[in-house]
Amino acid sequence: MHAMQYPSAGHPDSIVAVDVPKPNLSSTQLLVKVAASSVNPVDWKLRRMQSMFYRPVTFPSIPGSDLSGEVSAVGMAVRGFKLGDRVFAMTPVTTGGANAEFCAVDETMAAHAPSNVPLQASAAIPLAGLTALQSLRDLGGLVSGQHVLIVGASGGVGHFAVQIAKSYGAHVTAVCGPRHVEMVRALGADAVIDYTRQSDFRGDSPYELVFDTAVRTPLKEFLRVMAPAGVYVSTLPDVPRIVAATFFPLLSRRRVRFSRVRPRGSDLEVLRTLCDAGKLKPTIDKTFTLDDLGAAHTYSQQGHAGGKILILNY
Repeated sequence: MHAMQYPSAGHPDSIVAVDVPKPNLSSTQLLVKVAASSVNPVDWKLRRMQSMFYRPVTFPSIPGSDLSGEVSAVGMAVRGFKLGDRVFAMTPVTTGGANAEFCAVDETMAAHAPSNVPLQASAAIPLAGLTALQSLRDLGGLVSGQHVLIVGASGGVGHFAVQIAKSYGAHVTAVCGPRHVEMVRALGADAVIDYTRQSDFRGDSPYELVFDTAVRTPLKEFLRVMAPAGVYVSTLPDVPRIVAATFFPLLSRRRVRFSRVRPRGSDLEVLRTLCDAGKLKPTIDKTFTLDDLGAAHTYSQQGHAGGKILILNY
């Protein structure tokens, strides 16, 4: 099968096209003919071996954790899917495999694709959508009526977080750059802060939940605008935030937590339901072909995408 592969750690130019055998299936896996995949920052961080939150990949490696496509084979123990089903799925980030013609996915990490999102576009949802859902719901304790601050609201994770928080009935203040203010407002944010025009993130009320996908602002700036029992969730750990996460339970009712996405089919079903209800949709910033994966990594590394970067596998 046709696939893209990193022979070793390094530059985006190191990603090469290869012909490799189709994956062998275990009894609990699906073989998916991949219609599309996507690029997430963790892909190139793993390629450069700079992610402290995940163990290094084993090279050579086929990257990509997001995918959508049609089931072309099923393991003997699979019960929830059949040949021809349209699915979207996430593989573990250190396993990858999605930037290829076929990908083996455990049944527990897949779900039936949304009915009102094009199959290829649904590949933009899994990793970023699951990160947003699990961070807000599981770590942040998101409930209706809360005031929520989402930083990096125009990015892959952030633009899903705005929509998910609104679907829960939260009041959302979103932070983004000037190019994406209208995009984020169109996603349903109640207030949008252009960080180039406003130096602090103060809103009408203290925030019960802060979800920081950018992780560029010192934690103390968020503490000034959080409620006394507020929760701060970050997509990346650093030393000040790790120290705060350790000692806040001894000193305060505030909490600092870190998201680590889990590929969970049941949560993909939650996202599918939101899509089918018209409450969630992916924004595609730019589309590349599979053979242009290196260029897609380069674009992602620039950090200016509004929404997701989609890879068309065929």
